[in-house]
Amino acid sequence: MKKWSKEELIKFESNVAELFRNGKINCPIHLSGGNEDILISIFEDIKTGDYVFSTHRNHYHYLLKGGNPAQLLDEILGKPTGICKGKGRSMHIYDVNINFYTSAIIGGTCAIAVGVGLALKKKGSKAHVWCFVGDGGEDTGHFMEAARFGVARQLPVTFVVEDNDLAVETTKKERWHNHPPFNAPNVLRYNYTRTYPHVGIGERVSM
Repeated sequence: MKKWSKEELIKFESNVAELFRNGKINCPIHLSGGNEDILISIFEDIKTGDYVFSTHRNHYHYLLKGGNPAQLLDEILGKPTGICKGKGRSMHIYDVNINFYTSAIIGGTCAIAVGVGLALKKKGSKAHVWCFVGDGGEDTGHFMEAARFGVARQLPVTFVVEDNDLAVETTKKERWHNHPPFNAPNVLRYNYTRTYPHVGIGERVSM
């Protein structure tokens, strides 16, 4: 897999933001930013044969997993030369060649991730499953059930909670009050401050 630097990731996403700003992208985009260093560190542990399940905010994950940046950009632009022939756009990226899958349904990949983990364990595979969710996705029953299922059966699945303290625009304090976040051996959490708003770049699409 290509080793991406922080500067390269930011440059790619800044280019997407500029294209969106100039009206070249006619679909919603969810941009990554502010979490480059920690993601680069996490992906050092993710092997070529591992499975990665991502969310609607997936550009960095795809690139760090070894995806093709030119095909990703073409997909975001809706071109037939994109990864999914221009039909998935920004939020629905998958690439079977690198075991990379996404869903724009909040928490939608969690059950699938543990299903793949169960299959890998039964096969005796050395591959691992990495399922990324936001702290908004962490609120869902999909996540809670899948994380508990994975722990109970000792599945090769790690859930990575990308915690920017916001579900769209609502903080954890407003959502959870004083309830602590879920903690389990198969859950890895990191905190960051986002660079971009929830959707778009805060100009052409309402937050």
